Amino acid sequence: MTTPTTAAEWRPDPLLTIDDVAAWLGKPKNTLYAWHSRGKGPRAIRVGNTLRYRRSEVEHWLDTQTDPER
Repeated sequence: MTTPTTAAEWRPDPLLTIDDVAAWLGKPKNTLYAWHSRGKGPRAIRVGNTLRYRRSEVEHWLDTQTDPER
């Protein structure tokens, strides 16, 4: 017997492509590649020969880049 899916059920964090993140941040893909190679920018996951970004990691990175309240 299967149980119905509920809204409270766990769902995986979406993986974004480098194109998605570049568009979101308004930066060229080459900047994201450079950040990744230097250990800067949002943390990425290498999937085969491509980079993927957890949405939550990008959001967290953006939070750390936000100017403190003045």
